[in-house]
Amino acid sequence: MPVLPPLPGFMTIGRKPQPPVLVKPQRRALVNCAAYVDGVKDSSCNDPVTALQRVRQTGSGFVWVGFHEPTYEELAGVMETFDLHELAVEDAVHDYQRPKMDRYGSYLFLVLKTVKFQDHVSATSQGGTVVSSGEIMVFLGHDFIVTVRHGEHSELADLRRRLQADPEQLALGPAAVLHAITDRVVDEYVAVVREIEEDIDEMESSVFDPDQDVDTEQIYRLKREVLRLRRAVAPLAGPLRSLSTTPNPLIPDAVREYFRDVEDHVSHVAERISTFDEILTTLISAALAEVANRQNQDMRKISAWAAIALVPTAIAGIYGMNFDHMPELHWRFGYPMAILGIAFICSLLYLFLRRKRWL
Repeated sequence: MPVLPPLPGFMTIGRKPQPPVLVKPQRRALVNCAAYVDGVKDSSCNDPVTALQRVRQTGSGFVWVGFHEPTYEELAGVMETFDLHELAVEDAVHDYQRPKMDRYGSYLFLVLKTVKFQDHVSATSQGGTVVSSGEIMVFLGHDFIVTVRHGEHSELADLRRRLQADPEQLALGPAAVLHAITDRVVDEYVAVVREIEEDIDEMESSVFDPDQDVDTEQIYRLKREVLRLRRAVAPLAGPLRSLSTTPNPLIPDAVREYFRDVEDHVSHVAERISTFDEILTTLISAALAEVANRQNQDMRKISAWAAIALVPTAIAGIYGMNFDHMPELHWRFGYPMAILGIAFICSLLYLFLRRKRWL
């Protein structure tokens, strides 16, 4: 089996530097693999071994290998081919990772959280998850980039076609691909934030609308989705700041300037998410206060009707004691006067309570 020469400046800590062992990975999780020389795809390279040989023989270009939800065994071949650390490969295999950036010798390992807003009827309707999440793990080296995707909505096929249509951008190297991936992920953050903002506006209107019932569970559900989005966005600010400000041989100066724009968008999204969280907290307090206010109004109505019903109950109870000597008991007009007295007193009570807005 052919052995490739080591990367220029390649350092191995704790053991004698050795060239990577080229082992062809299984094809089940391998989505795409290509070598790009001077920004143009070499169609003859369709596996990592051949692509890496092509790039290192020419001394220019890079390899882009894409996986979708691979197993550790499926990534083992790529781990040996590109000399990836086993801990980074293990993180790439398992999803639900926190966004981060780690440096392993001559390459970077970056974890990105992808999000997608799910279609639903309205913010006040019963529903499940509003924001679904996935992950993209990226291994970035001098002449390669390996992407590992988790989730159905994190597909990079459209991004790959768009980059292939722009050879000048691909000619900048794998860092240009990393920028395009991060830029697309952050654009999805912006789109999700816009949709959540509309839901919050609708929720706010429903809370202060007296004709609609207030459901605090819906507000809690939306607050949980905002928290899910914050967990995807907030940890990414540090890695993007490092990529945009810290000199790195893997990130050319021309590409580093573009990372500053991505970092600015992430900061803007993080600020809006914090604002959403505060608004939802306020809406929860307002909704609880509104519920308590409506309950208080209901109790006042019940108390008012109970006071009105007390009048005939008291009069009927008094004249129902069946004593022999009671005023008006044997009077001909006693019964009509009792009925008129009950109606008069109840009417006065009704008008008084209506004026006090208890009814």
